[in-house]
Amino acid sequence: MSTILITGASGFIGSHLVMALAAAGHRIVCATRRGQPEDIRGIKDLKGTGPTYIAADFTRDFDMEVWKKRLAGIDVVINAVGILREHGRQTFQALHDRAPRALFAACEAANVKVVQISALGADENARSRYHLSKKAADDALLASPNNRSKSMVVQPSLVYGPGGTSAQLFNLIASLPVIPLPGAGNQRIQPIHIDDLTQAVVELLQTDRYLGQRIPLVGPEPITFRDYLGELRHLMGLGTPTFLPVPVGFVEFSARRLGQLSQRLGKGLLDLETWQMLQRGNIADPAMTRAVLGRNPRPVREFASKWEVQALRLSALLGWLQVVLRVSLAAVWFVAGAVSMGIYPVEESYVLLARVGITGGLAPIALYGAAAMDIAFGFGTLFLRDRRLLWIAQVTLIGVYMVAITLFLPEFWLHPFGPLIKNLPILAVILLLYELEKR
Repeated sequence: MSTILITGASGFIGSHLVMALAAAGHRIVCATRRGQPEDIRGIKDLKGTGPTYIAADFTRDFDMEVWKKRLAGIDVVINAVGILREHGRQTFQALHDRAPRALFAACEAANVKVVQISALGADENARSRYHLSKKAADDALLASPNNRSKSMVVQPSLVYGPGGTSAQLFNLIASLPVIPLPGAGNQRIQPIHIDDLTQAVVELLQTDRYLGQRIPLVGPEPITFRDYLGELRHLMGLGTPTFLPVPVGFVEFSARRLGQLSQRLGKGLLDLETWQMLQRGNIADPAMTRAVLGRNPRPVREFASKWEVQALRLSALLGWLQVVLRVSLAAVWFVAGAVSMGIYPVEESYVLLARVGITGGLAPIALYGAAAMDIAFGFGTLFLRDRRLLWIAQVTLIGVYMVAITLFLPEFWLHPFGPLIKNLPILAVILLLYELEKR
């Protein structure tokens, strides 16, 4: 068995390759920027040996001499580094082109085999910077006669599987009560499951048949984007989909605007380039995929087993129901604050405060201070990125309110509108949000 260096080992495709290749008995060396990733801890090969780790940074490792030092004892390098969105120093040119070129040059000098994980669409018709940067590295690898004789370029289509950002997004969209579609949703794609992709790579390492080639890895047949979302919805057991076509012009306008936000945040899937990539389509002849696997790749309807469906459905629903819960909770805090600011008669509020023991100059401070805190909680619920302490503060405040009212205004427990008992589902919502977000 081979000793394999996997770059991008903590990413979606890279981490799945680590597991598949370790299970096949290969010794794995993981190149990552930050230590040992949690998602590939505990993996063992057939000898019970776990992966080893080396530090590598594709934003600056542009010298082949740096890579040559890392290739001692390595038989194969699999480059699985890839980004969909640029952010800071993580640019397409650096991560997809410059660092891979240095790595490939070092592999050539050390006589190491290379498997480049590229992307379907990185070809002569490429227009997006994502595809063009991938193609530049692919071309550089295969242009060298020495590398070409012992390397290959794997070009997967849209990849679906656990931990995949696009899979999570499309599952979420497919689970919506009304599913928005870009235009008629007739864009053609050919998604492949991550397990088929990793099995194909395992098989490719066992043969020299495909050396020097570009190998497209795709699903069994093209499918429209509309049908893909419908299949995912059916897969999750959510019934017949209801689609809402969105005008293409509006989608393109949104892609331009959201792309600016995505660029600043370094995340997100919709921008002008990804929209244009979807419009172009992402399909290929599945014959080579069948040949490598020795069988048909699995269709979308088989992307999840019956044992995975419940977790898949719950994860997709929570993806957007969390937002619904946060917006609803924020509305409660905003309304409570606005009402206390004066919509509810202030004098009656002072009467209630007096029964609790707050009178004189403390009364307006307590009234308007609590109202301001409620409104602040509303804004925090909507806009804070780390909300763990916010949830604890909200539960604490609600608890203080409930204890005070129970001691001094116990009749509100028997009020027909249930102003106190309704705090119980609100507390349950906050607990759910805390548990979902605390990690």
